[in-house]
Amino acid sequence: MPPSREALVNRGDEDEVCPVCKSSRYLNPDMRFLINPECYHKMCESCVDRIFSGGPANCPVAGCHKTLRKNRFRKQTFEDIHVEREVDIRRRVMTVLNRREEEFDSKLDWDNFLEQREEIIFNLVNRIDVAKTEADLQSYASENMRSIRANQALEAKEVSSFQERQNHEQELARLRRQAAKEEYENERKELLAGRENYLNNLAQGRAGDAAAIAQKVMLKKSSARRSEEERIRQKQAALRGTDAQKPAYPGAVTAEEGGSGLIKGLKKIKTPEPEKPYDPFGGMVPNKRDYYTLRDHYPSSYLDPIRQDTRMLAGGYDLQEYYSRTMLEAFAGLGCFIDEEVPKRQASSFNVMKPVATQGAALAAGSGSGSI
Repeated sequence: MPPSREALVNRGDEDEVCPVCKSSRYLNPDMRFLINPECYHKMCESCVDRIFSGGPANCPVAGCHKTLRKNRFRKQTFEDIHVEREVDIRRRVMTVLNRREEEFDSKLDWDNFLEQREEIIFNLVNRIDVAKTEADLQSYASENMRSIRANQALEAKEVSSFQERQNHEQELARLRRQAAKEEYENERKELLAGRENYLNNLAQGRAGDAAAIAQKVMLKKSSARRSEEERIRQKQAALRGTDAQKPAYPGAVTAEEGGSGLIKGLKKIKTPEPEKPYDPFGGMVPNKRDYYTLRDHYPSSYLDPIRQDTRMLAGGYDLQEYYSRTMLEAFAGLGCFIDEEVPKRQASSFNVMKPVATQGAALAAGSGSGSI
């Protein structure tokens, strides 16, 4: 039988050797390995205490000259050290570039920002233009520190709100389970008590008293159930009221600095308007009738036989649609008032022709005086 995955992982842990003191986990099962995010070289905890207790020192691994501090050593989370490094870089970059979608003018600008952030992470992970990328990050962080902190606070509030909502839902579920359990226990106890009293009264020969006691027990059980339901309802209402009284969280943080050289497409302090519902008619009312009223029947020697012809009506033909279309076509031009448009057109043409007519009249007058 081949060894399981867990056994292989444990065997790999046993084969781990500290690169500094060459100690093996196989000989020392309690050995703990730590890493430092400066260089991600793994070493045992005893070497960390021995080398870095006196203060910062260079990494003891051959070829690494980075200065390490003891307070930054931590336990490795992922088995692959490359995944560990990528996760740390991604967390650091996303802490700085923590813009939100509502801060951008369009979806395209938001997608471009996400692509730019992933490109920065890719460059840092694969050590491409590290100096330039780090300089851009530092410059952006110093210029937009206010918005970065505001988005961090907003994210913390969202996480806290989500946790409170989860706790609230769990509390409501617990109350429902508790109410159901108490109701079941009360019904069982009342049923046993009522049955015992009923049997005692029957044994004493008072059937009428037994019936009255049984009815009294049923009434008491129903009233107890109602009071218990009312108590649970009041407690749930109090929890909802507490949740409703919490202040609303502020909206998205906009680009108060007027934009950054690293990120493009940020909004200029503008409150986004809610999207209006789609209107295929563009605000027009298709069934609006200003000049006529559509009737159910119009007398016509041509249309009256169709109303009774099953061959015409079997295919779904509707005379009401014909009436509606015909009346719409008949009254479609009544919104155009010609008597108001003609004088305006004539006045404009008269203003254009007035200088020409004046000049012609002057020429005619001059020629007439010469002939006399």
